[in-house]
Amino acid sequence: MTKTIAMAGKGGVGKTTVAALLVKLLSQKGLILALDADPSTNLNQALGLPLDDSQTVGTIREKMTEDVSRGTLSPTIVKQEYLFGKIVESLAESKGFDLIAMGRPEGPGCYCASNRFLRTSLDKLVQDHKYDYIVMDCEAGLEHISRQTTRDIDVLLIMSDPTIRGITAAARMKKLIEELRSNVGKVGLIVNRVKGELSPEIKGAIEESGLEVFALIPEEPDMSDLEMKGKPVTDLPQESPLQSKVKEIVERLSL
Repeated sequence: MTKTIAMAGKGGVGKTTVAALLVKLLSQKGLILALDADPSTNLNQALGLPLDDSQTVGTIREKMTEDVSRGTLSPTIVKQEYLFGKIVESLAESKGFDLIAMGRPEGPGCYCASNRFLRTSLDKLVQDHKYDYIVMDCEAGLEHISRQTTRDIDVLLIMSDPTIRGITAAARMKKLIEELRSNVGKVGLIVNRVKGELSPEIKGAIEESGLEVFALIPEEPDMSDLEMKGKPVTDLPQESPLQSKVKEIVERLSL
């Protein structure tokens, strides 16, 4: 049974970093499909995996539409099958995991058609490739979940920095999931870049949110050096605080 883990939260809180480390750790247990659902497409960089813009779902779909308009592709093709074949061809592959990236949306702020297709394609990819896990790095907000355009989610990790604004955003996401009655299993909070003790105000905001805290991740001293050198986050030392905390999350959730 494939387990789906999704990362959500406001922008800039470290979702992609933790998603990449989850992929690295879980790939030791089984085959992973890493899904970059953020239009900025950074998950491949965090994993140290080359990815051309032509490999994204958005670009593949856009090119198909252009080819049909130009007459270089028959308008009678079965679009779903054609697109799926192209996406399988463009999967970025690495040891223990494959990567698929959504890329830019098809129109101003809209992923509707691409996401409907993505849900069907994910089901087929999982069936064909027998993935053990899907790790999804969501864009800021919850569009992919709120529109129910992705697979059911077993674990949703809502990330925040140690700020009132971040915790408030996380609480809103939890409320939205409850209101939508989305097909989401466990939901929990990860607070990233924690320096020392959380303030009483932050602790109060977390308690008020009703979110279970899955982990408090301390600020990672080696991150700035990696970023300056353009190295992937997966190059962090095994004993680094960040790697250790992500491993604790995997063990806590029995992933």
